[in-house]
Amino acid sequence: MSDTKAPETVILTINGKEVEATPGELVIDAAERTGTYIPRFCYHPRMEPVGMCRMCVVEIDTGRGPALQPACMIPVAPDMVVDTESEVTKKAQDGILEFLLINHPLDCPVCDKGGECPLQDQTMSYGPGESRMVEEKRHFAKPIPISDLVDLDRERCILCDRCTRFAKDVAGDALIHFIDRGNQTQVNTFPDHPFASYFSGNTVQICPVGALTASPYRFKARPWDLDQVESTCTSCSVGCRVVVQSTRNEIVRYSGVDVDPVNWGWLCDKGRFDFQAATSEDRLGAPLVRAAGGELAPATWGVALKQAATALRDAEPGRIGVIGGARLTNESAYAWAKLAKGVLGTDNVDAQLGDGLPAEVVLGLPRATIDEVCAPGGTVLVLGPDLKEELPVLFLRLRHAVTRDKVSVIEVAPRRSSVSELAAASLVCRPGAEAEVVRALLAGGTAAAGGLEAEALTAAAALLQRGPVTVVLGRANLADRGDCVVAAASAIHEAHPQVKFLSALRRSNVHGALDMGLAPGLLPGRASLADAGGWFRDAGWANAPSERGLDATGILQAAAGGKLDVLVLLGADPLADFPDAGLATKAVAGARTVIAVDQFLTASAQQADVVLAAAGYAEVDGSTTNLEGRVSALHRKVTPPGTARADWMIAHELARLIGHD
Repeated sequence: MSDTKAPETVILTINGKEVEATPGELVIDAAERTGTYIPRFCYHPRMEPVGMCRMCVVEIDTGRGPALQPACMIPVAPDMVVDTESEVTKKAQDGILEFLLINHPLDCPVCDKGGECPLQDQTMSYGPGESRMVEEKRHFAKPIPISDLVDLDRERCILCDRCTRFAKDVAGDALIHFIDRGNQTQVNTFPDHPFASYFSGNTVQICPVGALTASPYRFKARPWDLDQVESTCTSCSVGCRVVVQSTRNEIVRYSGVDVDPVNWGWLCDKGRFDFQAATSEDRLGAPLVRAAGGELAPATWGVALKQAATALRDAEPGRIGVIGGARLTNESAYAWAKLAKGVLGTDNVDAQLGDGLPAEVVLGLPRATIDEVCAPGGTVLVLGPDLKEELPVLFLRLRHAVTRDKVSVIEVAPRRSSVSELAAASLVCRPGAEAEVVRALLAGGTAAAGGLEAEALTAAAALLQRGPVTVVLGRANLADRGDCVVAAASAIHEAHPQVKFLSALRRSNVHGALDMGLAPGLLPGRASLADAGGWFRDAGWANAPSERGLDATGILQAAAGGKLDVLVLLGADPLADFPDAGLATKAVAGARTVIAVDQFLTASAQQADVVLAAAGYAEVDGSTTNLEGRVSALHRKVTPPGTARADWMIAHELARLIGHD
C-alpha cells in the first residue's frame, strides 16, 4: 500500500485568482468562501446537493477544456480553472432565469418574499432585462393551507426541491413532495395528509421564492419595515440562535441563524411561532391583588409589591418556598436566588418542577457538547425523554449524525420514541429498570435484564465498544422519581470516567437557573451550602441558609400540609405542569399566601393572592445557558405590555421593601 497522504489543500483558479480549498469541497463553497458568489436556488449548505435548478452553472476546466457545469455538484480538483464571469456563463445563467420566469406570476408587490427574494435579486443581477414570452401563465387556486402554519402558492414554485429535501432528508417527515408531471409538476402534500411536521417553518425560511409562506406572518410586514436583533430561543434548553424581527413595537417573525455548534439555522415550529404568545391579548400588563371579595383585581405596583413584601417579611424562612425560574434570564435567576437565599434566608428553592434530575447530578457529571454527541463514528446512549418532543433541534442534529455521519445510537427507555427509528439498538425495558439494563450492558450483555433477552443486550453491548461514547441523560418517565436514571448514570461514570453526558432537561434556562443557585443545597456558581455558605455570608448574603432545603415536591407537600406560609411561583404553573396534579392542587390551596410572578394568568396564578406582571422574551436583555453549558445573549426588541417589569427588577423592589439592598 502507498504511504502517500491525501493533500491537505487543493489549489485551483477562480476568475484568474489562485484559491486554496480543502479536498472534497464543492466549487460553489470554495468560491463563496473566497469572495465570489455563484447564484443558486436549489443548493443549501446544510443539505446534500442535487443540481436541479442549474442556476449555478459556470465554466469549469478540469484539463479537458472549459465546460458548463453546476458548481454545487463539482468538488474542487488540483489545477482546476473556474470562470464565473465569462460570456458563456452569463448567457447560460440568463437563459436559466428566463425559463424560470416563463410561468412565474411576478406578483412581487403582494408576495411576502418581496424584498428578500433570491429569485428577485438574481433576476436583477444575472437575468434578462425583459421577457420574450407573451403567453398566459399558469394559474392555481391560492393559497392552499397545507397546515395550520404554512400556506402554499403553487404558481410561484420554481421546483428547487429545497422544501421536499428538508422534509425528507433532514426532518424525516416526507409529508411534502412533487406531484404530477411536465408543465403541471408542483409541490404539494399527499391527499388528506397535512404538512404536520414539527419543523415545517424551516421550509418557509429556506424557500427561495414566496411559494411557501408562514400564515402568522402573511401580509403582516415588509422586510424593509422590520427592525431586528439576534437573540437565543428559549422555548427549550437547546438554545437555538434566532433573529427576532418586529414592526411598530410588535414581534412578527423569528428566523433561524446558522450557528455551527448548535442549530445549523433550523428551528422547531414551537420555537419559530411562539412569538404569538408574546403578542397575545392575554398577556398581563399590570399587577393583580385579591380583593376582599375574593376576586383578583388590578392594582398599582406599589400596592402589589407592598402586600407581597409584607407576606415574605412576616414569614419564617423555613416556611417560604420558591418554585420555578427556568424561564428567567441568568441575571434574573441570580437576583431571585439572592432574594430567596441571601435576604429571606430560605433554601426551599427549585427551578425544576418534579420533572428533572438532582442539580448535583446535572452539574457534577462531565458535560458533553452537541458537537461531541454528534461526532462522526461515535456511539450515543440515550437515557431520556423523546427528543423530538422535548428537544426537537437536538433530535435533528442527532438524526443527521446517524444518517450522514455513521453515529450509532443505543436507546434505553420504557417505551418507543422518535429516537427508536434511528437507533441501532432500541432497548424497551420495564419502567424503572434503566439502571439494571445499563449495568447489564456494561457487563457485556451476557444475561437478561429489565425484561430484555440476553441476545439484544449482547448486540447493544458490542456497539458500546465502537468509537467514543456519549450519553444523553434525562427522565423518560415522570412517574418515576428519576433515581433509576441517576443510578444508571452513576454506573456508567464509575465504569468509564471519560464518558461525557449531555443533559436532556427540557425547560428553557433550567441549566442557567441551577448555575445561579435556584436549587436546594446550592448557591450561585455551583457552590454547595456546606462548602461556600460561610463565604457568601461574609460577602453580603447575611441570611444565607446553613441547611439544605426542600425541592419542588417537598415544597408542594409542605404547602399541602399547611406548613408553608408563602409560596412564590416564578413563571411556574404547578396546577398544569407538575406530574402530581392532586398534590399541586392541595399545595396551591394550602399555602397561606401565594405570589405568582408571571406573564399570563395561568391556572395557578388565578389562585394566587398577588400576581406580579413580568416582562417576557424579547422584552428584556440578559443571557441564557443551554443544555451543553453554552451561554448566549438575549436582546430586548420590544417593550413589555402595560407596566410589566423584568423579573430581576421585581426581586430588587421586593428586597428594598423588606429592608435589604
